[in-house]
Amino acid sequence: MAGFDMDYSEVTDFNVADGEYEVVIGSAKQDVFEKSGTDYIQFDLIIRNDISDQKSKGSHIFYRIFPNKKTHKFPRGMLLAVGKAAGVPNKTHFNDLDDYFNNLYHLPLKVTVKNKKWSKGDKSGENLNVEKMEVTKFPKVAHKFKSDDQSTPKSDPFAKNGEQITIDDDSLPF
Repeated sequence: MAGFDMDYSEVTDFNVADGEYEVVIGSAKQDVFEKSGTDYIQFDLIIRNDISDQKSKGSHIFYRIFPNKKTHKFPRGMLLAVGKAAGVPNKTHFNDLDDYFNNLYHLPLKVTVKNKKWSKGDKSGENLNVEKMEVTKFPKVAHKFKSDDQSTPKSDPFAKNGEQITIDDDSLPF
């Protein structure tokens, strides 16, 4: 990398301010915190870049749902609320959690977020919390995902008559 000069006018703020945002669901998954072993479901909400007057376009908002401490089951109502806000039709059947996640992929919704300070013992910090989810005001999604920007070659320049060529180590001069 070539040298560069510090220029405060070009600083990018990674914080998402309190407010309402039109988002698209980038992914949803069930996972476990490695240290504590706590199970959770995480939704990766991406602030849409196809809405002209939004700040923090392309930033990620992570929304987590934790299981009930007594029953160890995820609150069904919270899972259904995400689907409702994302516009999944009422009475849609899902075969399992993965099916539910796949049906939410790239659906739009509107969220209200708030930064909240927390402290536990000698540790403290600030989290961005999703306070409210609603149906989007902009159901037609024209958001450009980062993966859309990666250009893939139309054809392999080393292919012969459209077929891949296999090169083994013995045919290389080094």
